[in-house]
Amino acid sequence: MGKTRTKIGKWLDKYGVSQEWLVKKTKLGRNTVSRICSDKEYSPRTTTIKKLMKAIREIDPNAKADDFFDI
Repeated sequence: MGKTRTKIGKWLDKYGVSQEWLVKKTKLGRNTVSRICSDKEYSPRTTTIKKLMKAIREIDPNAKADDFFDI
């Protein structure tokens, strides 16, 4: 694909989940989700991480925040 992907971006690719799904589930903005999936330097707020993890756990119940973020 040639695009830079963060751990969350790679997880989405692995499970065949779209960024749009993440936008709808988390109610985060498209730009925020896009940045989370592609900008390795971006550090989301704790509330954002909680929203992301709630959505991710619908697909992967064993996922942990430190699988995706340096906490």
